[in-house]
Amino acid sequence: MNKICFFDTKPYDKVYFDTFKEKFDIEIDYFESKLNVDTAVMANGYEAVVAFVNDTIDTKTIDILYKGGVRIIAMRCAGYNNIDFKAAYDRIHVVRVPAYSPYAVAEHAMALLLTLNRKIHRAYNRTKEHNFSLVGLTGFDLHGKTMGVVGTGKIGRIFIDICKGFGMEVIAYDPYPAKDTDIQYVSFEELCKRSDIISLHCPLTKDTHHLIQKDALTIMKPGVVIINTSRGALINSEDLLNAIKEEKVGGAGLDVYEEETEFFYEDLSYSIMRDDILSGLISMPNVIVTSHQAFLTKEALSNIAEVTLQNLKDYFDGNGLENEICYQCTKQNHCDKNPHNRCF
Repeated sequence: MNKICFFDTKPYDKVYFDTFKEKFDIEIDYFESKLNVDTAVMANGYEAVVAFVNDTIDTKTIDILYKGGVRIIAMRCAGYNNIDFKAAYDRIHVVRVPAYSPYAVAEHAMALLLTLNRKIHRAYNRTKEHNFSLVGLTGFDLHGKTMGVVGTGKIGRIFIDICKGFGMEVIAYDPYPAKDTDIQYVSFEELCKRSDIISLHCPLTKDTHHLIQKDALTIMKPGVVIINTSRGALINSEDLLNAIKEEKVGGAGLDVYEEETEFFYEDLSYSIMRDDILSGLISMPNVIVTSHQAFLTKEALSNIAEVTLQNLKDYFDGNGLENEICYQCTKQNHCDKNPHNRCF
């Protein structure tokens, strides 16, 4: 039986990975610590580690993992912008779960919008105190509004279908438009100018880093609503907070935050929040922040566990790594894998 170590373990992770570990003949040692330069030594003696998008897998971390015998990092998520692939290339394989439930994320994006627009969160708190006043709870019809979708991969396209179900006009921006669809593509500038609501569904790259910032916010409609269930650094959070204070932005639903690593997934209810921007966003009455939970459905957690363990079994069995990413992939958007279907 192959043995792996698992970082940043949460109770829901253990439930679903324990369900599948015997099927793949894998034994798991669970660690609560996040993977970073200080904790990487815990993986000494293991050939494989399971990590998450909020772990810090930089050059120093990779060096320690490699010296300790690690030869594969299995990301139990789709995102991988936290990994130094140049440092990992030709030393440590990196695999991921490319799609676990695009429906989960798309549905959460709409849930954020509906909650924000119809003030469900505020009504819930009021009625708990027997306050049944409707003052301040006015929303707007989604029907007929223009939704701007940034990124038309699987999640973005599912979200577009949901929006059309509400009778919304949908426009989209993607540097790589989906073929054979009826999606109405426009430039990013036009999307900013025309959209009543903007929802982000694109990966974080050097080109999309701070895609939403002061200049983009300036040309948006007054009262625009922004939804982000993708990556926090797609938005310059300080610029967003200022736009909300100036009432340029009418609301924001955020499942991600660019400096979330130290905060999200942890119970900090007894701690002082030392991030003034995050504190400011949370304090706004027209902002909803959820802690990167868009993926969190039973179906998604089951798929994550099964695909992650299949990725590891393929490695241990000497098979090709279908879901591998490497320095060549991230640098050139393709990878000429070797005859064994591995990057190196």
